[in-house]
Amino acid sequence: MTKKKSKRKLTPAEKREKKRRRKEYKTIFINGKQKRVKRPQTIDGLDVDEFIRRNADPI
Repeated sequence: MTKKKSKRKLTPAEKREKKRRRKEYKTIFINGKQKRVKRPQTIDGLDVDEFIRRNADPI
């Protein structure tokens, strides 16, 4: 019987870095491979152009 080596827990600094990376990048599939790409800029969950369109004064 063989024992599996258990995964180690992330340190608080590693957790912060992982959270920052997930906030800044998103994972997509290109040609069957995972790639990290920068997330588009958003304001309150809307992309910048949509936010401007919704909040523009009707002139």
